[in-house]
Amino acid sequence: MNPSTTSDQIPVVVLAGFLGSGKTTLLNHLLRRRAGNRIAVVVNDFGAVEIDAMTVAGQVGSTVSLGNGCLCCAVDASELDGYLERLSRPAARIDLIVIEASGLAEPQELVRMILTGDNPRTVYGGLVQVVDAAEFDATRDRHPETDRHLAIADLVVLNKTDRVTAAEHERVLGVIGTLGPGAAVVSASYGRIDPGLLFDPAARPAEDEKIRQLSFEDLRADEGEDHTGEDAGEHAHHPHTGYESVSYDEPAAMDPRRLMAFLDSRPEGLYRVKGFVDFGAADPANRYAVHAVGRFLRFYPEPWPRGAERRTQLVLIGSGIDPDALAKELTVCAVTETEAATAPDESAMWGVLRYVRSEPAAEEAADPT
Repeated sequence: MNPSTTSDQIPVVVLAGFLGSGKTTLLNHLLRRRAGNRIAVVVNDFGAVEIDAMTVAGQVGSTVSLGNGCLCCAVDASELDGYLERLSRPAARIDLIVIEASGLAEPQELVRMILTGDNPRTVYGGLVQVVDAAEFDATRDRHPETDRHLAIADLVVLNKTDRVTAAEHERVLGVIGTLGPGAAVVSASYGRIDPGLLFDPAARPAEDEKIRQLSFEDLRADEGEDHTGEDAGEHAHHPHTGYESVSYDEPAAMDPRRLMAFLDSRPEGLYRVKGFVDFGAADPANRYAVHAVGRFLRFYPEPWPRGAERRTQLVLIGSGIDPDALAKELTVCAVTETEAATAPDESAMWGVLRYVRSEPAAEEAADPT
C-alpha cells in the first residue's frame, strides 16, 4: 500500500442483520441525512431492495444512479472486489461505501474479503449488526448464528426499541453486552442512528486547522426536512445516539509503548479512533496515520508534509466511554522532556510496526473472525 494515499481511503462498512431487523430503514435514514456526502450502497442480496424510495432490481450487476448523489449496486459476493475497485476510483468521489448484506448472509465472509483485499483506496469501516429488539429472543431461537454475528460486530444497532418496555430494553442490552463484549451498542427506533457513526468524522484535518471537538449535530442536517409517515411525531427529532467523542491534540511526541498499551486495552464501547501520531525520535521521518474501528487497528506511516507542525491529533468516538479518563490516559502516553532528551530505544516501535500492513498475510492476521 502506498502510505500517501491513506487520507483518501474510503471506509467500507458492512451492514448486517436478519430479515426484518431494519437494515434498509437504517440505510434510508442515512441517505436522507448524508449532509453532502456521496454514498455508494452495494446490496449483497437477491430480490427487490428499496433504498431512499428507489427500487433496485435484484439481478446481479444491476446499477442505479440516484439523483441525490448516491449509487446503488446489486451484486454477488464473488463480484465484490470488482465493484469496490470501480466505486473507489477518484472520479466517483465517493465518501462512504455501505455493503448491505443479505438478511441470511454470513457477514464475516464480507468482512474477510475487505480485510484481505489489496485495494489501496479502501479501508475496513466496521461490521454494523442491526438487531430487532422486539424479536430478539425469537431471532436467536430461529437463527443461533446470531450470537456469532454479535460476537464479531464492531457496532450493534438495537433497533425497534419503541416496541419494547424499558425493562425489556435493558434486558436485551445486557444480553448483547454479554454476547458481543467488544462492540459498541446504540439503541434506535426506525433505524435512526447518527450518521456520524458511519461517515468518517475524523478525516485528515487541514494543515492549518486543528482538530476540534467533534459535534454530531454538525452532521445531522435535520433542519427543513419533511418528516412523514412513521418518522413523524415524537420520533422526528430523537437522536438515539448516546455517543461521545474525545479530541486529543498534543505537541509532544507519543511514547510508542505507552500508546500501544492504551490501544491494545481500549475499553468496550470505544468504536472508532482515527488521526495522526508523532512518535518523535523513535521515527523522526514519518508521522503515523492511525485507523481503528472496533477490534481492527492499522497504522500507516507517511513522510511528514513539508512545513507541517509536528503534533499528535486524534479523535475517539464511543458509547458509554469516560471522555475525561480517556484524555488522561492519552496524556500519559506523551513523551516527557526528560525522555525526549535521551536516545530512543530501537525496539520501542515494534508494537506499532505489528499493525503496519506489509503484505496480504498481515491483513489475514487482523481478521476479527
